[in-house]
Amino acid sequence: MDEIDLKILKELQRDARLSHQDLSERVGLSPSPVARRIRAMEDAGVIKGYTANVDEAQMGFGFSVFVSVKLDHQIDDRLVSFERAVAHYPEVMDCWLMTGSRDYLLRVAVSGLDEFESFLTGRLTKVAGVASIESSIPIRRIKGQLSRLV
Repeated sequence: MDEIDLKILKELQRDARLSHQDLSERVGLSPSPVARRIRAMEDAGVIKGYTANVDEAQMGFGFSVFVSVKLDHQIDDRLVSFERAVAHYPEVMDCWLMTGSRDYLLRVAVSGLDEFESFLTGRLTKVAGVASIESSIPIRRIKGQLSRLV
């Protein structure tokens, strides 16, 4: 990865729909080398894919809750069953296996407290092995970015 590759990645993160022509003008290279570099980064797995960045609030899911989950035992079967369960819950936007006093950190996106309560009491508390749950409601997002580039 060189300086040009980093410029290409930064521009694609701003707008992944840029044509090779527009991208080449922004990074100071002709379209053919830009296309080759993009293809090489895709083949190497640096670029994993392209997605639409959807505004959750505009879709009716503007209420996020961070949920810390502690399991009763940190054994493979419990971890696997918990991960399988949350993978099927559309409300769970992110799920991280953590170090420290909690086993998992989830970000849940819902329409409001009523929907969160339904999710919490109707689904999450019923997952086998869940020992405790702690929820935190964010006030406002200070910073968010897709990935770190040098």
